[in-house]
Amino acid sequence: MTATEPAPAARGRRAWLRAHSELGVCVMLLALGAVVLTDALTMDVAIAQRGPIGPRTVPIAVGSGLLLISVLLAVDVLRGGRGEAEGGEDVDLSEPADWRTVLLLAGVFLATAVLIEPVGFPVAGALLFWGAAHALGSRAVHRDPLIAAGLSLVTYALFNNLLGVPLPGGPLMGVL
Repeated sequence: MTATEPAPAARGRRAWLRAHSELGVCVMLLALGAVVLTDALTMDVAIAQRGPIGPRTVPIAVGSGLLLISVLLAVDVLRGGRGEAEGGEDVDLSEPADWRTVLLLAGVFLATAVLIEPVGFPVAGALLFWGAAHALGSRAVHRDPLIAAGLSLVTYALFNNLLGVPLPGGPLMGVL
């Protein structure tokens, strides 16, 4: 054994971790579930509840589900279960990542987060829907902005009027 070679125990530990790499996903799911549950249980609910299901119900269910899935997945991995690639997956792993698309989508999401307060959800949402379609390759210049505006207005109406979740309307909502 040379000075640059790892000790046999370290090699064995690395091999075990490599063989059980799905445990990293378990840890991530466990942490995410804990964060969601903590957020849900410490949520300040100022809205009057309209029935047995309040604003904490869905986050508590999602957080509990994440914790349960992380534990079940860890048990499966420790018993020898392995994730397999999907047979119909059409991904060529030898191709490099499309960073242009990733950066365009990240820019669109960031722009939406910055613009939602000053211009309101209908405008920011339309920019989000159109920008995402453009970043993903759609080049229908006449159709895409109209669909994006329609989707944004329908989403705004559903959340604001039917679900009772107030979204910022922006200056255009005073006109409409």
